[in-house]
Amino acid sequence: MESKKAQIAMEFMIIMGAVLFFITIFFAAVQNNTEDKMYQREAIMVKEIALTIQNEINLASGSIDGYSRIFDIPTKAGNLDYTVNVTEGLVYIKTLNERHAMAFPVPDTIGDINIPNNTIKKINGEIFLNS
Repeated sequence: MESKKAQIAMEFMIIMGAVLFFITIFFAAVQNNTEDKMYQREAIMVKEIALTIQNEINLASGSIDGYSRIFDIPTKAGNLDYTVNVTEGLVYIKTLNERHAMAFPVPDTIGDINIPNNTIKKINGEIFLNS
């Protein structure tokens, strides 16, 4: 009788161990999927900011002299702080945690991007950012 109780207890422990193992695997998979989606969402936000800047510069480049516009960019890319600059024909954006960085080509400009408020002008064929 006592060996039967011991066998039942051992089987119960094995089954509980297997259940805990599968629950752990399930939660690890869910966590990994959540992290991937968060990373992708952050990348999209960073890309949208860079494309907004690129579009503003391209719009100014294609406009006539005297063009002037004020535009804003977000203070954060989602929950991430970032830096952005326009150098050597590229708009370059990088998050401070260094998980995301992108560069897009733009016409030559004078000046640099401010977070969040910016003024862009075209004077004598040259594009000025916040100058």
